[in-house]
Amino acid sequence: MSALTTAICLLSASSAGAAHTRATLVLAVSTAKPGDTVMAALRLRMDRGWHTYWKNPGASGMATAIEWELPKGVEPGDIQWPPPEKLVPQKTDDDGKPIAGQFDYDLATYTYHGEAVLIIPLKLASDLKPGSLELKAKVSWLECEVACVPGDAQVSAKLQIGQETKPAAEAAQFQIWQAKLPQTPDGLSPRAAWEQPASGESRALILEWQSAATANEPDFFPDASDSFEVQPEVQVVSGGPGKVSVRKTVKKLSGDWPRQIQGILVAKEGGGQLRSWEVKLPIVASAGGRAASAPFSWAALLSGLGLAFLGGLILNVMPCVLPVIALKVFSFVKQSGEAPGRARRLSLLYALGILASFIVLAGFLIAAQSAGEVASWGMQMQNRNFVIGMTIVVTLVALNLFGLFEVTLGGGAMSAADSLTRKTGASGAFFNGVLATALAIPCTAPVLAGAVTFALTQPPLIILIAFSFIALGLAAPYVLLTWNPALLKFLPKPGPWMQRFKVALGFPMLATVIWLYKLSLNHLNKSQSLWFGIFLVTLGMAAWIWGEFVQRASRGRGVAALISLALLAAAGAYAVTRSEGIKWQPWSQAAVEKARASGQPVLVDFTADWCLTCQLNLRTSIDVTKVRAKLAEVKAATLIGDYTLKDETIGKELHRFGRDAVPLVVVFPKNPGAEPIILPPVLRPQMVLDALEKAAQ
Repeated sequence: MSALTTAICLLSASSAGAAHTRATLVLAVSTAKPGDTVMAALRLRMDRGWHTYWKNPGASGMATAIEWELPKGVEPGDIQWPPPEKLVPQKTDDDGKPIAGQFDYDLATYTYHGEAVLIIPLKLASDLKPGSLELKAKVSWLECEVACVPGDAQVSAKLQIGQETKPAAEAAQFQIWQAKLPQTPDGLSPRAAWEQPASGESRALILEWQSAATANEPDFFPDASDSFEVQPEVQVVSGGPGKVSVRKTVKKLSGDWPRQIQGILVAKEGGGQLRSWEVKLPIVASAGGRAASAPFSWAALLSGLGLAFLGGLILNVMPCVLPVIALKVFSFVKQSGEAPGRARRLSLLYALGILASFIVLAGFLIAAQSAGEVASWGMQMQNRNFVIGMTIVVTLVALNLFGLFEVTLGGGAMSAADSLTRKTGASGAFFNGVLATALAIPCTAPVLAGAVTFALTQPPLIILIAFSFIALGLAAPYVLLTWNPALLKFLPKPGPWMQRFKVALGFPMLATVIWLYKLSLNHLNKSQSLWFGIFLVTLGMAAWIWGEFVQRASRGRGVAALISLALLAAAGAYAVTRSEGIKWQPWSQAAVEKARASGQPVLVDFTADWCLTCQLNLRTSIDVTKVRAKLAEVKAATLIGDYTLKDETIGKELHRFGRDAVPLVVVFPKNPGAEPIILPPVLRPQMVLDALEKAAQ
């Protein structure tokens, strides 16, 4: 009888599973006392070549979920997940062949192969009565090899409530499983810090921790977030003796930049043993931010202010500012015969315009720091609209220097700005200083970076003083020339050289356009970058038409103006609306029949966001240049069956074609009586091309 009782009290477990994964619920104890915390384990065992997913599946996939059906008095805790394996597919060429050494991190996932054991603490109420409890749960997961199949199972285990705790047969196995779980980071001193200011919607993050042993393949696997993504690609950087340091890229999806980050640090230590540590870290500012203030020192202050003045002085010969300075040189030549007193007053107003602009810029940076942002020189260059706008403005300045068109005192905003900077009086001098500052902002002259770094680690008053010294350095050459008339004799006399010099200045300005366009690539995808470039070329053509046939022609000026404006408007509209890729329509049986009835072949892609193979097929074999051209040639309809969420209609369609999982790509011939062409799960571009060719016959 005792043996029978013992057998009944021992853990009994039921297991079930989908075709390639088996789920079992086991407990660490067979008998527990009221008030205890019992450790349960969901054991998932996958067939060879198949995998399930971590709590953050990555680019595709679905995390395993547990729906508990527990008796009153038993409460489940959070799932404790073992560290996963990062699975990164290889990139392929247009023929679908893997490219050695190149990986597609955009499709990386976090997976389990072979076996995954999820540990769940179960808290027992202190007033539970003795007896047997049945613990049940419904488990659901996604299992993938080439195809992905949703799986689910009902699992259960029995627990005896008694006067003492007794280990189950699997107790020793629990120790092994729990040893593999992420540990607390005691002694690691982990730290997360932004490496630099944001670049568009992406930002580099440094994660660093102490390690007594040699750490191989260090990485950080993030928890999932709706507002940002930590990209899977990792770069190991030098962290110094006894330190491990990695660089990850954070992509912002919505809201502000995250102030803390959560996930697991992983590394292989001593003999290749994988270790992991669960962390939740505040993200501190980079060296350019206000994480800490440098201690005050008169020597450091004077050195920093000297660097600031020198940096501002050097800005005068940078490509961003040189054209404006050259225009002032023309002014020097013109005013060389005028009263020195007037030139001096104008030089002070020019300097005042620069100083006022830099004080406004310093105030902006101080406000950004107070709001918790990482302030830095040129941080406005992180704004998409500012960068695109500056690229267009500087392009127009370059075209103007080349003589394609002239800025005149006509109506409109451009003429208003021109009138401010071209006036010879007080307002013209002041706004020339403002313009010089606006063009100086994108530049980082030699020694200026050190001066700005010094300034942004100081209190607000020192920041204002340091930026004032940059302004004084930028304004100094003009003031020096006007207050020392003897130096004016070294300036060349007016002549044809001035026009040539103006054209020559267009080339450094054009170099600035290229630099700004490169910055815009951080804010635009590939298609948008292409069409923004085409827009800039069209802008140049429109400016040439305007200058050649509107400003310098005697007849047909109205028609030329309309052509110029229409060309510019069309290019702008096309750049905004143009998008690359196949134009998909939602799949339905009716849509297929309608297209075939009108004599169109039909390509249907049954896919899901969690299906990695589906994403690979799309990138490498469907939405590629050759296939897009073929689709246009045969005038095929393109339909997408989205199986990301459960859809019984799509499920039945998959079953009709002998599949119970995605991916499934079917090409329907334009002849309604012909049989559909079912493509294999893993595609190559030629397979799709051949099917479309056959379907169009």
